[in-house]
Amino acid sequence: MPAARAGGRLLFAGASRRHRGSAPDPNLSERLRLFQQLRAAQDPRDGTGTGTGRPSPGTPIRIALPGGRLLPGRALQTTPFEVAAQLGGGLAEAALVARVNGTLQDLDRPLESDTDLELLDFSAPEARAAFWRSGACVLGTVAEQLFGAALCRAQATEDGFFCDIHMGDRAVQRDELPALEAACVAFTRAGHRFERLEATRQQLAELFKHNSFQLQQVEEEVTSPTTTVYRCGPSLHLIPGPLLQHTGLISALRVLTSSAAFWEGAGGRQSLQRVAAVAFPSAQGLAEWQRVQEEAALRDHRRIGREQELFFFHKLSPGSCFFLPRGAHIYNTLIEFIRSEYRARGFSEVVTPNVFSPQLWELSGHWQHYSPNMFTFTAGTETFSLKPMNCPAHCLMFSHRRRSWRELPLRLADFGVLHRNEPPGALTGLTRVRRFQQDDAHIFCTMGQLEAEIASCLDFIRSVYAVLGFSFRLALATRPPGFLGDPHTWDLAEQHLERSLRGFGQPWELSPGDGAFYGPKIDIQIRDALGRQHQCGTIQLDFQMPERFQLEYISAEGGSLRPVLIHRAVLGSVERMVAVLAESCGGRWPFWLSPLQTIVIPQAPEVEDYAREGPPWPGRSAGHSSPTTTSSWWWASGSAHTAPSASELGTTGSWGSRTCPGCCSGCRSYGTPVSLTLRNASDPPPQKRVGPP
Repeated sequence: MPAARAGGRLLFAGASRRHRGSAPDPNLSERLRLFQQLRAAQDPRDGTGTGTGRPSPGTPIRIALPGGRLLPGRALQTTPFEVAAQLGGGLAEAALVARVNGTLQDLDRPLESDTDLELLDFSAPEARAAFWRSGACVLGTVAEQLFGAALCRAQATEDGFFCDIHMGDRAVQRDELPALEAACVAFTRAGHRFERLEATRQQLAELFKHNSFQLQQVEEEVTSPTTTVYRCGPSLHLIPGPLLQHTGLISALRVLTSSAAFWEGAGGRQSLQRVAAVAFPSAQGLAEWQRVQEEAALRDHRRIGREQELFFFHKLSPGSCFFLPRGAHIYNTLIEFIRSEYRARGFSEVVTPNVFSPQLWELSGHWQHYSPNMFTFTAGTETFSLKPMNCPAHCLMFSHRRRSWRELPLRLADFGVLHRNEPPGALTGLTRVRRFQQDDAHIFCTMGQLEAEIASCLDFIRSVYAVLGFSFRLALATRPPGFLGDPHTWDLAEQHLERSLRGFGQPWELSPGDGAFYGPKIDIQIRDALGRQHQCGTIQLDFQMPERFQLEYISAEGGSLRPVLIHRAVLGSVERMVAVLAESCGGRWPFWLSPLQTIVIPQAPEVEDYAREGPPWPGRSAGHSSPTTTSSWWWASGSAHTAPSASELGTTGSWGSRTCPGCCSGCRSYGTPVSLTLRNASDPPPQKRVGPP
């Protein structure tokens, strides 16, 4: 479907009348002209807009590549794309963004000085995120023009992107999505360039003065002196970079869904339309994604939960899960597994209240930033809220009496119930809920103990994920713009984290500027059986909360010192982990987690009393000597099995095993078929064991 420009906007051939945009925006030409003027004044290639301390255009610079190779370049003239083209081997076609001295950058943005350069393709998470941010700009531009809507936001997610548009009372209908997708494909084929501008707040206010939604974003979200604006065709986007060079690099795009969203503004709550999509550099990438989605649909934890009678949701308590007995078994077994690790690793479990005065959240700083996501109610003349996190309560525990250096590190663990007021449209099975529990822990320690504690947290994560069958990625997120605290303290903390990561012995990445405003952190993403990434565990340093709560301990020298606070979770939300595990194993639960453990099937009435004494622990048969008396019962995963004959299992009167014949739905639904074990009547059942084998 070819795209044609008319009156300052795009028209799409073949679009039905209801898809045609509204009248041309009379302010569009003015906005684009201002954008181009500002960008021309900022172009570093002609020497204008260059700050002090930067070399003049054309100054020779050194470009260092991974592996130690060095290339010559020219300051403010040589671009990463030109380096990719010089290297050859298809790199110019594959590279999407560049990492320049540790910072992500557009491929066509000139290098300013001596550079450590890394070129990233779609396989790199950072490049994939940039690709999907670019896709979000395409989707927002086309939706704005096609529906005559006001673009509110275009944003990438972990697995695609979306745009929010305001259409008044109208909604995007399901049968309109194919036309939107076709228009997006036509727009990408036109090869529109993504043009970058670094704009001040005053310039942003002028650029977006005709769009109240984006103007509100400028006022509320832009805290730095400047931020990036990108032009994509006829639209301007307030979005962080880097982006692709042009839309032609998006070879395959699929529009997925449309749904309702909401915008809180000065005029009250306004209804928006959210359109979600996904895109890839090749048609093969989209086909592989579609295959994974079909497999994921078969493994959807909501379907597994329904078919295996694990849990359900009800409209009378939206966003809160009802765990049935079998689901509660999985849930509680996971918690007990973490508890057993706590006992081995020196954590002390505590119990804290669910209801607090807003004064606690004002003291911690959460009320100012997080109150819309908290459940608040009044009791008499007082206002209270349900806790959305445990850390402020643990700070109260630390400070309720004087602490000595001998008590540190103090490791407090809490499985308390948390509530967060998630928007109705964001609730998605167990992965996004309003009521949940975490394996939440907070470690209070000295700066000298920090490195060892971080190393211990990393070992904790590795041990648990190994049992659960997950691989994982690590990234060190350093201080962001607008960080709080002393830069020297941040530098010291980041050095401790880096040494811990190097000593851990597993590859890790650097994520400059991605730390929390209160401290650096280690981001941990697990990879499931379908290759999908999930953010579950976390290790975060916090210098601000000990300061806010005036936490102190008495040092060995007798003075008062401030402790360091480590926020740590391994499973994260237990609800979310149940969902991830269900989909990763496709409902074939590891035996130690399976809600149906063993079934004892007596072979004769005279051994029923013995059979009722309890099933043996799985794996008991391994390594045991052969008994001499006649066998009498079997155990198996799942519900009642048809007992095979002795000849099917092997020699009567000896330990033997055979793969479960799959004679019932139990083992097919709840786990990989296990062995049916021939059990000797004279051998007493072993004691029950807790936790994974």
